[in-house]
Amino acid sequence: MSPTIEVSEETVRELDSHREDGESYDELIQELVAIYEQQGAFTQEGYSE
Repeated sequence: MSPTIEVSEETVRELDSHREDGESYDELIQELVAIYEQQGAFTQEGYSE
């Protein structure tokens, strides 16, 4: 079973504005996380794996 993440309607609208045709929320979030990791943002913010 996949976990459920609750986000506001505003966040859903923002995500929708960045999703490509046929792209799932999961795919978009994975892409955003990858970009964040490439930029080293997780380590800069104090997050670790």
